[in-house]
Amino acid sequence: MKMKKLYGFAIALMFLFAASKTTQAQMQPPALSPASSVSQNVGFTKISMEYSSPGVKGRKIFGDLQKYGVTWRAGANAPTMIEFSTAVNINGTNIAPGKYSLFITPMQSGEWTIHINSKGNAVYAYTSGEKVDEVALAKDDAVAINTTPEMVDEIQERLTYWISAEDNKVAKITMAWENVRLSFMVDTQVDQKLKNFSEMF
Repeated sequence: MKMKKLYGFAIALMFLFAASKTTQAQMQPPALSPASSVSQNVGFTKISMEYSSPGVKGRKIFGDLQKYGVTWRAGANAPTMIEFSTAVNINGTNIAPGKYSLFITPMQSGEWTIHINSKGNAVYAYTSGEKVDEVALAKDDAVAINTTPEMVDEIQERLTYWISAEDNKVAKITMAWENVRLSFMVDTQVDQKLKNFSEMF
């Protein structure tokens, strides 16, 4: 009887050890640039973003890690994605509902360019620090927004996006990393949608 108990105990220990090894094998170290997301309802539209969030880690980001004049995927690991649940207007251009990739071209002086691009999974979406084909990129832009960055004293350690509902008609989307804040506006066309709805009846 004693031998049976010992044998059973040994078997249980073996299973416990095997399960522990399996768990360790499945355990991965934390991502250097963890996945992040943000969403906000503005008017009748849900705006959502998915991106990876790299850290500054004592480095010089813009002008060094992210070269001036080189289009950047506005995040890390995979393309930065933005999704609109309804049609919106950005910089005077009507944008259909759906998912788009977001790229940024930083410049040493003057305005930077934010690309809202229809090809989120193109090869150039995964490159960083290499010169992309600007002509090919521009052809797939749903809209390109030229905007002046705001330089601030406070360092934002991790790349972060936030969406402000503003007047609940026009959203303000802001990218913050290092000492840079870069924003653009998204008109969710509330009045137009209300008008279109009323004309149906």
